[in-house]
Amino acid sequence: MKFFEKLETVKKCPVSYVLAVQDTLNAFHGKWKMPIIGTLLFGKKRFKEIEREVKKITPRMLSQELKDLEVNGIVTRTVYNTTPVTVEYELTPSGQELHLVMEAMIHWGLQHRQTNIMESLPALNMGRQSA
Repeated sequence: MKFFEKLETVKKCPVSYVLAVQDTLNAFHGKWKMPIIGTLLFGKKRFKEIEREVKKITPRMLSQELKDLEVNGIVTRTVYNTTPVTVEYELTPSGQELHLVMEAMIHWGLQHRQTNIMESLPALNMGRQSA
């Protein structure tokens, strides 16, 4: 069965649909995986670079999350035989495909913030009411 035929079949079956969504969420569940993926969408990074870009993550948590992402086939870890040893992380081709998911999340997040968060703050709406 071709991919798009299978996709259309999944879209018509609630059980398959939910299972596919669960598979996706299981691959990058948790607070830190999406920010890590987001920083790696900009290219290869060393551990400290990721740590600097993902604010408030501890080194232990970053290490654990990178291992999980590697096991799930989203990130590859390359060790270079240098002194000291250099390690770089990058997204696999499957991980690179998450840019579409990230763009959809960014679009939704910006729209949600504008319509549901910013407009519901009384201090921001006081100026609009008098205009």
